[in-house]
Amino acid sequence: MLIFLKDTDGLTFINDLILSSAMPLKKDQKYRSWVEVDLDNFIGNLKEIKRLTGPQVDFMQVVKADAYGHGAIEISNTALKNGAGMLGVANADEGVQLRISGVEAPIVILGPSTAAEIEQIIKYNLTPSVSDLYFTKKLSGALAKAGHKLPVHIEVDTGMGRGGTMHTEALKLILEISKLPNITMEGIFSHLASSEKIIPYNDKQWRFFSNLLTELKNSGIVFPIRHIDNSGAILNYPDFKLNMVRPGIMTYGIYPSPDNESGANLAQVMSFKTSIVLLKSFPAGYGIGYGSTYITKKQTRIATIPVGYGDGYGFILSNQGEALIRGKRAPIVGRISMDMCTIDVTHLPDCAVGDEVVLLGRQGKECISANEIAAKARTISYEVLCALGKRAPRVFLQKGKKEAFEPRLRRIFIPDEEKSISRIDNIIRHCLQTRARDEELGNAIYYEMFETLFGKEDRQLELRSGFRYDISIAKLPKAKNAASSRDYLRVSTHVEYKKTFRDNIFMIGCASNNAQLAALFEDPRCEYRWLLNNGKDLVMDRDFTVERVRIDNKNVPIIETKNTKRGYEIWCGAESLKKKINTEVKVEIEISTKKARENKIFPIYLVYPVRGLEINFHYEKAGIKNVREESFFAGRHPQPSVSIKKGKSIGIKISGKDWIFPTSGVIFTWDI
Repeated sequence: MLIFLKDTDGLTFINDLILSSAMPLKKDQKYRSWVEVDLDNFIGNLKEIKRLTGPQVDFMQVVKADAYGHGAIEISNTALKNGAGMLGVANADEGVQLRISGVEAPIVILGPSTAAEIEQIIKYNLTPSVSDLYFTKKLSGALAKAGHKLPVHIEVDTGMGRGGTMHTEALKLILEISKLPNITMEGIFSHLASSEKIIPYNDKQWRFFSNLLTELKNSGIVFPIRHIDNSGAILNYPDFKLNMVRPGIMTYGIYPSPDNESGANLAQVMSFKTSIVLLKSFPAGYGIGYGSTYITKKQTRIATIPVGYGDGYGFILSNQGEALIRGKRAPIVGRISMDMCTIDVTHLPDCAVGDEVVLLGRQGKECISANEIAAKARTISYEVLCALGKRAPRVFLQKGKKEAFEPRLRRIFIPDEEKSISRIDNIIRHCLQTRARDEELGNAIYYEMFETLFGKEDRQLELRSGFRYDISIAKLPKAKNAASSRDYLRVSTHVEYKKTFRDNIFMIGCASNNAQLAALFEDPRCEYRWLLNNGKDLVMDRDFTVERVRIDNKNVPIIETKNTKRGYEIWCGAESLKKKINTEVKVEIEISTKKARENKIFPIYLVYPVRGLEINFHYEKAGIKNVREESFFAGRHPQPSVSIKKGKSIGIKISGKDWIFPTSGVIFTWDI
């Protein structure tokens, strides 16, 4: 093609041809750029570490900074399946992300935590490392208030000059912490400042730490978990290992120093790849990129790739980085832009748009390592791994096949204009498919969850809080002329909770079988349901009575009672309640009924998501014995506190901060 460029002299004709080609990515190529994480190499590195440390030493997989850029969730799950006893993160937020993803293993926060993180630490059962008494006392006080206990690891500064209590003051601090309630001193550790090389300073740190452990032992304090070895120490100081090590960089196939390469056989785990999106041929004397920092010396073929410093490929690599294309090295020329950079491919005449480009990793016989990039960028391999491909999806490979995928956005974000019900449902369903690692199973979980929360039809989600049951049972005298020989218990129940009020006219239903109960559930106006079973001679409209209904401490009149196909219905309401619709109200219902004593079971089921629960079961006058409870709660494993007054009552309580989900409940049983 003929190109005319305007300069100060007017129009100048360029005889040289500027050839360009552009075409879309290949059909099977979904991403402009992507990070491949080879789980086989990762597992191989873990086996090498276990070979070096021996079977008696546990290891904590360090997954801070999104597992050094590799994808913390998938790396954590793989490490735990292959022997990791714990995970190490930098802060509470990283630990919370792992907990939310379903990781249940111990998670240790390796850096000092802040007081603001204490709530998350307790809620998500994270293990903080503590370095001072002020934070530890704050933590202990919060744990006491929440009724929880938590393990901690004590960090000791033996020469790192960063986190941790000074080794000279550590014994005093540990003795003080040992007196605090609700805290278990599970671990103690220190960090070597220069473990990647063999120098006397590391030996000095080891002596300080060893002497402290001896002092503690002499004081009667022995920590179950002790660790000082990071990656460099595993390779350089085998005598330093205690009963746990903390490998980080070497699990990802990177040696802490070139001097360590003979100490282990490691394989790089991460590759950063992209594709050629544009090819052009330029004449001699043509400027490439911002500032024309590269001028072609001859006719030159230039490939453009959609990667720049916004993707973590550092600006400092301008005119000195390299890429792999068709198994050969090609130089980065010109300035690296935010979203693009350019490569001289003159020596690769057959390369084409869509060709794979490797910026980190192996292609054919060539390999670009993180250490190589770090040397050119005048930084360290750790930074290279954490930064590279930060906008790219992670593709996890095992046995050469894609096993999992992690999208660009690690947290689900739904802008306001995207808040449609169908889109949100679709996101939830796909998240469950990914989490279950199976499309069919993910769909099954989604539809089960949807029906549990919203019913067979898409009804408004009911959320309740402060749920309280007070049940009192007492023996009823046997009627003289009763046809049945059964003994009955009188059951008095007080139910109260808070919820968003939906209708000023509502119903309380009593069913005699499960079919009727299911029918009552389908009516959104049914505020409360009762199953009156195991009493063949019980009559619903005689033996089930709603004594009182209150909304915000004011009595609500009963409008109508009637027997229907779905059971006995008690309708309540008033015109004055209309002003409370769509506001939170306190609902109280008092019920009196009967139950066969020989049935020996009293179940309470939760059918809506509830935050906070208290159940009191009083049986002193019931003439029953060996009363016991069995709790089952769906949610983030809320553990109820149980109070027992033998022969009188059982109380069950869950904090008002904890959510309990449907299909939860308590069953009381007894002997007669």
